[in-house]
Amino acid sequence: MAMPIAVPRYRIQDLDAFPDDGNRYELLDGVLLVTPAPALAHQLVVARIAGELVRCLGNHGPARVVSPGSVELEPNVHLEPDILVIPADELAGDLRLDTRWSAIRRWWLAVEVSGAGSLIYDRDHKGPAYLALGVREVWRVDLRARQVFVSRGGQAGETRHDDQVVWRPAELSRPLVIAVPSLFEGIAAG
Repeated sequence: MAMPIAVPRYRIQDLDAFPDDGNRYELLDGVLLVTPAPALAHQLVVARIAGELVRCLGNHGPARVVSPGSVELEPNVHLEPDILVIPADELAGDLRLDTRWSAIRRWWLAVEVSGAGSLIYDRDHKGPAYLALGVREVWRVDLRARQVFVSRGGQAGETRHDDQVVWRPAELSRPLVIAVPSLFEGIAAG
């Protein structure tokens, strides 16, 4: 008779005991997800997307862009998207130095830039979890495929974007349009 495998479960406060080794340690319903430190190409694509989002929203617009961010639900969910867009009113005025991620309950957009070390987690686990937790829209930017995959709450699956990705939150008067090839300029395919 086969014995079940006991998977350890963790809580958010347990993350402090993990080494500061550059890896990303996240929790999804208490299950530990570990991904390698991001590479240079990954960070360049993150910076390009974050820059476009900040230009679209402005410094005093309806939402704030953070990179990385955290979607945290006590006691055992702690996910760190590469980019997170939070509505400004969720921050209640001036941001306090001791504001905890768990105080945030609404998110407009989570972006994950997926390399070889994070693709499965980002696609199969984190993306659906963000939507289940209430994130309106999730982008998964695939470095190898050079495509953006978009998921939205209430819609099944991901839609693939090769040419452009369009972000249309109801609170904005104009959508943000990003040319997908521009995200990968100067980065060798492969």
